[in-house]
Amino acid sequence: MSARIAPAQPPFPPAMQEILEKITPPGVPVLGLFTTMARDERLFGKFFAGSLLDRGHLTLRQRELIIDRTTALCRSEYEWGVHMTFFGARAGFSAEQIEALVYGTPQDTCWLAEDSVVLQMCDALHRDCSIDEDLWQALRAHFAEEAILEMLMLAGSYRTVSYLTNALQLPLEAGAMRFPVRAAT
Repeated sequence: MSARIAPAQPPFPPAMQEILEKITPPGVPVLGLFTTMARDERLFGKFFAGSLLDRGHLTLRQRELIIDRTTALCRSEYEWGVHMTFFGARAGFSAEQIEALVYGTPQDTCWLAEDSVVLQMCDALHRDCSIDEDLWQALRAHFAEEAILEMLMLAGSYRTVSYLTNALQLPLEAGAMRFPVRAAT
């Protein structure tokens, strides 16, 4: 299947090329999502201006829990696979946790208490676009208010990314992980 909107082709404008070089590891092709956004310089700039992949208030693991759970809930195998490929091992996810991010619940025994609260937040935001008072207090027990703000923004950003990857029907990136085959229960 091909994408609904064809990606832009190089050469890219210099400012755009600089961003693409900065975010793409040497020897790795530029992601289809990024070259598709490169069709419009304004949208490309807006997309990358909202990036939360820097050193903020969250650890790599916390950030990836939010991104991977949100994209899994949104069924964005494209974005989930890209993140798992580049960050899954660095975030310390076990095979059981990788499967649980896609098919499990925050209460699965593979999660630490802090992980579980993060995943509960993702599930609540996906389901209700809000967080009830009990979950809010659980988040506050683990995280500073600035970290919670970042968590909310990150989940929302990756819901938007999931809309893009799914609606554009972007082909899965070569070499990126796929959703795991669900274990028989």
